Amino acid sequence: MTKLFGCLFADKPVFSCSHLLLLMSIAPQRSRAVFQKLEEALIKLSSKPRPESVHRFRTGTRRLQILLGELSPKLDRSEKKLLKLLGRIRKRAGKVRDLDVQSAALRSLKMPREPRRKTQLINHLIELRRQQEKKLRKEFDEATVREIRKRLKRAAKRFNPEASCDPLAVAKAMLDRLDRAGAPLSEAVLHQYRILSKRARYAAEFASPSNEAVQFIAETKRIQDALGDWHDWLTLTQTAIEHLGDVRESPLMAELHNVTGAKFRHAVAVLSRTRGKLQTDFKHTARGAVSANLEPEHDAASAA
Repeated sequence: MTKLFGCLFADKPVFSCSHLLLLMSIAPQRSRAVFQKLEEALIKLSSKPRPESVHRFRTGTRRLQILLGELSPKLDRSEKKLLKLLGRIRKRAGKVRDLDVQSAALRSLKMPREPRRKTQLINHLIELRRQQEKKLRKEFDEATVREIRKRLKRAAKRFNPEASCDPLAVAKAMLDRLDRAGAPLSEAVLHQYRILSKRARYAAEFASPSNEAVQFIAETKRIQDALGDWHDWLTLTQTAIEHLGDVRESPLMAELHNVTGAKFRHAVAVLSRTRGKLQTDFKHTARGAVSANLEPEHDAASAA
């Protein structure tokens, strides 16, 4: 179980494309849009790391990572370098994004009591965000942006949608592997689903339009939204504890714990309902698209 979770939690491809039958190629216009939108997001982020530009850059790099790292048969050296460069910046941008969503969550908390502590925490988040933005800016210089844009253009020209894996089969296999682990819905498992449901949704979005793809995307988005909301409040509560201390008699801290607990219960309920439906759909449609010896390459290596 630990090896499986470690494998899925790693920021690496979950499956090798060579293990999946090439039943349905990627929609060409969707793959082209990924390269174009990511370049636009990169330029905006390097100009001013506003919350929306940070978010778009992160989702853009995630989609490209799925497209090249999960759906393509093989990466060349330039593409590996591109994903490495983007990954480094994305992780730094993630620290800024986390603080943006924490600030939004805290501001949405309507409680007349203890305004001083709430203001203190908001100011702390603003200062942390300023520090993380400064570090993010250091990742950008003209040479780095120029190199990333060059490699993006090269990867866009090289990419062949018709030689790629079936996006929907890959997406379903991602979640099926975690489902088959049979673990109870603890916080650790919810973290796994939060990450994998996002990646599965991004993979499915590359599929040609179909009722099946639309339904799968809607289900994974439902999971992603519920688990993401819980995670945002959990992170905010942890930040508050670090800054203010876990003062149980504090109305603010009590409310943060209460909201986080409610978000967790809601996330479990949503995941329980949706997981069963996805498992049923997977049995009917995805088994035929996955070879009998489906195994993640790095998972097999860890077991060796």
